Amino acid sequence: MATLNIVLVEPEIPQNTGNIARTCAATGARLHLVGPMGFKIDDRKLKRAGLDYWHLLDITYYDSLSDFFRQNSGNFYYFSTKARHVHSDVAYPDGCYLVFGKETAGLPEELLLQHPDNCVRIPMLNNPDARSLNLSNSVAIGVYEVLRQWNYPDLLCAGQLHRLSWD
Repeated sequence: MATLNIVLVEPEIPQNTGNIARTCAATGARLHLVGPMGFKIDDRKLKRAGLDYWHLLDITYYDSLSDFFRQNSGNFYYFSTKARHVHSDVAYPDGCYLVFGKETAGLPEELLLQHPDNCVRIPMLNNPDARSLNLSNSVAIGVYEVLRQWNYPDLLCAGQLHRLSWD
């Protein structure tokens, strides 16, 4: 089974993290939460957004970004509005990590500058009033681009009607 890792660095909004947890649970992606976080992990808003899915998560917590890098290695892709490469132009390998920064500031620029070829962005209009997409939407876009490239391994790609039949 292919492995996809989602990394949230210092997330600040519990509802975003809950929605991302739900995306990870529905796709089998592993979730890595890097502190400090702007909320407690038992936050009611966090649980409400992903409550029915929390038991399905493969989740790991880290005290800091240096703690995360000490414990993990592999191919890291840094999602940022500051990046020069489009996220869909990258071929993502099995076991890769999609790294996202906090809602108010993104990832540290020092980190981005150290890895320019692995920094990717989701295209948007050039409008100063629309600074970025919502974090949970960005994660979903990244996750599904990787899974599309991998031909949706282990995912159900056809649904069934509840009251009627397709046949």
